[in-house]
Amino acid sequence: MVKMTLIARVTDGLPLAEGLDDGRDLPDSDMYKQQVKALFKNLSRGHNEASRMSVETGPYIFHYIIEGRVCYLTMCDRSYPKKLAFQYLEDLKNEFERVNGPNIETAARPYAFIKFDTFIQKTKKLYQDTRTQRNIAKLNDELYEVHQIMTRNVQEVLGVGEKLDQVSEMSSRLTSESRIYADKAKDLNRQALIRKWAPVAIVFGVVFLLFWVKNKLW
Repeated sequence: MVKMTLIARVTDGLPLAEGLDDGRDLPDSDMYKQQVKALFKNLSRGHNEASRMSVETGPYIFHYIIEGRVCYLTMCDRSYPKKLAFQYLEDLKNEFERVNGPNIETAARPYAFIKFDTFIQKTKKLYQDTRTQRNIAKLNDELYEVHQIMTRNVQEVLGVGEKLDQVSEMSSRLTSESRIYADKAKDLNRQALIRKWAPVAIVFGVVFLLFWVKNKLW
């Protein structure tokens, strides 16, 4: 059964639409929504490995597709057919692009297309019962295959994003520190040169001064 549906822009993770009644009776719904936000954040940072993926989380599973820099995500029971979940997302994608396509890139506020909830709810009802003739026909559709879509664990997916962030942060810190060390090395070299040649310069200065005074007196 479809439990939750969200649509977000991949470039910055901005949520564009969601099913408004989703998760109301779902235990720990806030936790799963936080996981979705973290997934969108990872995608916005370029941590996505595939345009279609399934991500296991507790007794549920996230399925998402990315098309036209938009991510369409749903959370279903693990027992819900993967094939139907992705066909559900395809239906949402096609309608969302048709209705909102030209305005997706210019959307500036969260849930700018919240009215799309009407289509989400209507489509979700069509996919809830896997035993209807319509859904059985979709399950038997050999032209639509999902076997190649990767399935991973949510901690693994989010952990990869965190590790990449840590590597990036460490790299930036090392670059900054190397610049500081390079500047300090230049200062030390400058000070060493001053210590080395300053006495010589003083001696030459004193000799020149004495020579000048002697010429003046004579």
